[in-house]
Amino acid sequence: MHLLLYPYHQSLEQRSGQPQRRPVVIVGAGPVGLTLALDLAKRNVPVVVIDDSDRIGDGSRAVCWAKKTLEVFDRLGVGEAVAREGVRWQRGRVFHGEREAYAFDLLPEAHHKMPAMVNLQQDQVEARLVRAAQLDGRIELRGRHELIGLAQDEAGATLNVRTQDGLFDMRADWVIGCDGARSPTRALLGLGFNGQVFEDRFLIADVRLAPGVQPRGLDPARPERWFWFDPPFHPRQSVLLHAQAEGLWRIDFQLGRDADFEAERDPGRIKARVAAMLATDQFELVWSSVYQFCCRRADRFRVGRVLLAGDAAHQVSPFGARGANSGVQDADNLGWKLAAVLKGEGGDVLLDSYEFERIEAADDNIGHSTRATDFISPKSGLSLRLRKAALDLAARCDFAKPLVNSGRLSTPTEHVDSPLSTLDAEAWGAGPEPGCPAPDAPLQDGWLSEQFGAEFVLLAFGWSPPADGVRVITLPAEGVAATRYGARPGSVHLIRPDAIVAARWHRFEADALRAALARAHGRPDD
Repeated sequence: MHLLLYPYHQSLEQRSGQPQRRPVVIVGAGPVGLTLALDLAKRNVPVVVIDDSDRIGDGSRAVCWAKKTLEVFDRLGVGEAVAREGVRWQRGRVFHGEREAYAFDLLPEAHHKMPAMVNLQQDQVEARLVRAAQLDGRIELRGRHELIGLAQDEAGATLNVRTQDGLFDMRADWVIGCDGARSPTRALLGLGFNGQVFEDRFLIADVRLAPGVQPRGLDPARPERWFWFDPPFHPRQSVLLHAQAEGLWRIDFQLGRDADFEAERDPGRIKARVAAMLATDQFELVWSSVYQFCCRRADRFRVGRVLLAGDAAHQVSPFGARGANSGVQDADNLGWKLAAVLKGEGGDVLLDSYEFERIEAADDNIGHSTRATDFISPKSGLSLRLRKAALDLAARCDFAKPLVNSGRLSTPTEHVDSPLSTLDAEAWGAGPEPGCPAPDAPLQDGWLSEQFGAEFVLLAFGWSPPADGVRVITLPAEGVAATRYGARPGSVHLIRPDAIVAARWHRFEADALRAALARAHGRPDD
């Protein structure tokens, strides 16, 4: 039984038949839509979120939440809870048969608030986001509201919505489609959704082991990501194992191209696969799903006053945890830009920059996802032999380890060609260049990542410059932060609200800062 979290209610505008103009209507109450709603609310922008359901989904689905996403959640007030309730991990192991081919560490350096990855089932993350939205008076969450029509004019957009009480219209300055891979918003815009459909079928099984039973020797107190190529318990295919919250384990089985969807959904068949993998039948099958996936994206992420985010804009394979993480990062990129345009603080080009940057990110993620899938599912005998050679070599030779691809784990895309960035005026030997994510570091009281999000900030190393129109954070000229930013005494970094470096200088100049701020607000000629 699903818990009703945002039940249907008839709105005043539906009862009256008079549309009320809203600054923003978000279509879709999944992790992406809710993240964007919370982000906008933090910026004092009222939001209506509509969804054709009235409840969160079930099952693990997206389960791996990356460090950047956790930092976004933290700014919105749910990050610490997600990190506390989930399973933290940073190491992974890849096996060929039963022999280890190589191991990796996603975050070998210390001094970060958030871990490299946290495993927490998507329904639990969604529940956290829904509760946060319901507690914010600037967000109205409407269940059982189905978008069936969409029109635009110069002043805004009109949404035709169907409910159990009939049809009615809503008006909005901006509409954001966060309504998933089958997005009605994208369809109503007439946008293509092009890419590659992969033929292989996969099975997800969430299982709870009996007390005292451990899967294949993995230590629950030291969780890791384990991936097998051609294991003896599932020959000629691949298997992925993750620890989850509440004592659950997530197992992904590759089934091959000829697998029968209906036959593979049989609980007895699923339990047999799991039992072979665990070498025990002492477990409970909690949830399962058989799926096929695509790598594709929409032609555009912006059409006039309507924008797309998350799976409505792009789809990737589950290997690498790039789907939900990139969607949350879409919301992080869009929120401050949309708020700035609504408040008259930013030019319309800000929203064009959302499309530019997030299409770049989508293409980056699709490329990684496609390469991982090609390695996991070779399409020819030659490809299979090359994969075997790479796996055999990786067990003995370090140079071969990068050839093995079980899914490159999600990291934020570097937007080095962003139109909002100011290029370096002088050489830097280290640190993130403009367009790259701003790294976290410990402060005397708290963490640097906690200072990002609300506004532009200027990091000043070793001094406090007379900077107008931007909050200054003074940092030591030596230490972890200075090292990570490649700073020396006098260096300054301008950081966007989405924790992206907008500009950096070794010597502060007020005119250069004003020009960089104007560019980063989409007004380069100001």
